[in-house]
Amino acid sequence: MTAPAPSSIESESVLRHRPFTLFWGARVASTIANQMQIVAVGWQVYQITHSAFDLGMVGLVQFLPALFLALVVGHVADRYDRRKIARICLFIEGLAAAALAIGSYNGWLTKEAIFGIVFIIGATRAFESPTLQALVPGLVPARLLPRAVAWSASATQTAVIIGPALGGFIYVLGPSAVYTSSSVLFITASLLVALIRIESVLPRREPATLSSLLAGIAFIKSRPAILGAISLDLFAVLLGGATALLPIYAHDILATGPLGLGLLRSAPAVGALSMAILLARRPLSRKVGRTMFTAVAIFGLATIVFALSRSFVLSLATLAVLGASDMISVVVRSSFVQLETPDHMRGRVSAVNSVFIGTSNQLGEFESGVTAAWLGPVHAVLLGGVGTVVVVLLWIRLFPALFGLDRLVNPATAINPASSSSSAAAPGTSGTT
Repeated sequence: MTAPAPSSIESESVLRHRPFTLFWGARVASTIANQMQIVAVGWQVYQITHSAFDLGMVGLVQFLPALFLALVVGHVADRYDRRKIARICLFIEGLAAAALAIGSYNGWLTKEAIFGIVFIIGATRAFESPTLQALVPGLVPARLLPRAVAWSASATQTAVIIGPALGGFIYVLGPSAVYTSSSVLFITASLLVALIRIESVLPRREPATLSSLLAGIAFIKSRPAILGAISLDLFAVLLGGATALLPIYAHDILATGPLGLGLLRSAPAVGALSMAILLARRPLSRKVGRTMFTAVAIFGLATIVFALSRSFVLSLATLAVLGASDMISVVVRSSFVQLETPDHMRGRVSAVNSVFIGTSNQLGEFESGVTAAWLGPVHAVLLGGVGTVVVVLLWIRLFPALFGLDRLVNPATAINPASSSSSAAAPGTSGTT
């Protein structure tokens, strides 16, 4: 059998594959729900406490379950039906959103109650995130995976545009209205996942030994380029993330209110969606490693400009640039990691990847909150942007093979494992640590 001609691959849409279309719809619905909920929780916590530290605690409370469950969730995703895991997790998130709605409506939703429910959501998402990541390669032919990753990212970013703005608008009716809407959307997403039908062979169920639980970490450690790609995102977003402090910017610096907060949270997704659509139509073909590093550097520079901005319009534009640059990194990293990982390992590798992502996002929110409590929000964001640029320069030296990655088309030969290992072990680098 001959491989499809390049022109036919370029014209083939992943949305013609019904399982992926259902998955895409579920991602849109669940991400809108999550983003609406984030706006409501952030604004409500800040109204209750007026504390940057407590805003950071929201991120920490979500991150801790992912950290403690990381080894278990990857093993579960590789042993059991990923569709069933995903739909159960989405349904539980719907119930958690309903609890937030009831508590807010009845007046018992204190800071501690919010943290408790957010912890449950974090534990649920610890299982959901790697499961959804590992599910994507089974929904489309392998040749379409980079395009599927871009379309999946566009689903997320479409929702991240709609969700925060919609959440800010609905918040006018009260936080319980936002949480109720989120609950309905989570349950809808669960139903869409339940409709996915694919022919798949369940992986061999290994016993849950320590070795099998640690297999994802061992796999990533054995491939310095994958480690470099994941850790670049970890430290860049951990240091450069400004989104946790957006309630403070909206309330105290830009004075825009909850609707302005929703628009600020949507702005990165506007840039990210535009870039995702561009990459879905015209995937990167050459110098993908260099492009990824450049994009992360732009992410850091955009963070610096945002920190210094006092104009609402400039802040929106800067956040859009930040989102577009981040999307380039997301598509390159996700495609590279998935293509380099065998199917029977994808759950565990995705679980480790999810911990890195969770660390950069949720723990990054905590770091931003703590730094803002010490230095003030402006200096916290400024310092983070500078740190991101420094990380990019350092990672270019630590992972030269990743920086030199040319194509994603043939990942087995895009980075020669021997040269990657030798590069990692060369003087002045520490790619294997």
